[in-house]
Amino acid sequence: MSAVFFTAQFNHLLNSVIFIIRKSKEKSVVMRLSVAFAVIYFISLSPVFADTTASTIAMPTPATESPLASKSLLLDISPIGQNKLVSVGQHGHILVSSDGDKWLQANVPVQVTLTSVFFLNEELGWAVGHDSTILHSQDGGLNWQVQQYLPLLEKPLFDVYFKDSQQGIAVGAYGQVFRTLDGGNTWKSEFHQEFLLADDVEYLNEVKAEDEVAYLDEIAFILPHFNGLVQDGQNLFLLGETGLLAKSDDFGITWQQFDAFYQGSFFSLARTKTGNVLVAGLRGHVYRSDKSSSQWNEISTDTTALLNDIVFANDNRIFILGNNGMLLVSTDDGESFSKRPQQDGKTLIAGVWFKGKLIAVSDVGIKVIDLAQ
Repeated sequence: MSAVFFTAQFNHLLNSVIFIIRKSKEKSVVMRLSVAFAVIYFISLSPVFADTTASTIAMPTPATESPLASKSLLLDISPIGQNKLVSVGQHGHILVSSDGDKWLQANVPVQVTLTSVFFLNEELGWAVGHDSTILHSQDGGLNWQVQQYLPLLEKPLFDVYFKDSQQGIAVGAYGQVFRTLDGGNTWKSEFHQEFLLADDVEYLNEVKAEDEVAYLDEIAFILPHFNGLVQDGQNLFLLGETGLLAKSDDFGITWQQFDAFYQGSFFSLARTKTGNVLVAGLRGHVYRSDKSSSQWNEISTDTTALLNDIVFANDNRIFILGNNGMLLVSTDDGESFSKRPQQDGKTLIAGVWFKGKLIAVSDVGIKVIDLAQ
């Protein structure tokens, strides 16, 4: 076992142990340390830990085939090249389609809820979800393998992005960041202190000086949720709760936060065809910036629905998908939006423009949006 692999695995194990300790009512430092080292020693003897390079400390249950998978809760949809789609959701469901109408359920080794999926090309893809799960496909989404599964953390991942076949990053609840440099064979956890308030930094330094275990416990839950990643040229954007919006020019090793202009959560960001940037989030909030992203102006939407995703058609239309069937449409590069609510009121969670159709995922599965309403 390489030193790099052992370090990555040890970090995952230690984080899991910390969660167990946090749940315990025992306050004794000696007792906490004893429990920690005992659990680490026990897990280190596991054949799963010893014999695989996947960051896994438990064996998940494979997803079961369901004829109603395309009509169940789905949370993300993404293109695979130009001619296929993939969607993920609850119960470990992953579906692929070549026409957006007929969907084939993939072979998936987990039953956890999957929240996001990304394909680098027509073959290589990754999906993330609850229990800090990371899955990988090498055959266009038909079959998947576990790269990471950490149920003891009890934290979901919300997004994943790869810049090439080797370098990837996944983000999620409580500021989780996992990075891989080898295509996902190993994932290393990162803690990004730059997102802490000054008072929090001072507090953590004091805790660390007094109790290392308590310090590790605190940093596991102190950061805001990281909701999404958006690649934009040479920059990577990070969206999160409490108005978090940041940009990185070194693939997330360091981040530069934008000055706060909104205190709610952001869920989607996209650059328009003319180079302006749109960002959408809670309670119908949409902001638009010029090409430099130096100043953000709020765009009136006349809705308080949570806005989940920004989708571009192949003409000049921009769609924003929201809760309660809310659909916003712009034909002027995002300077204004009109409401086009869907009659069934089902939440539109994510969408793509595919072969001349707006296809979305929702709490009732795949939906082809009727734009004539």
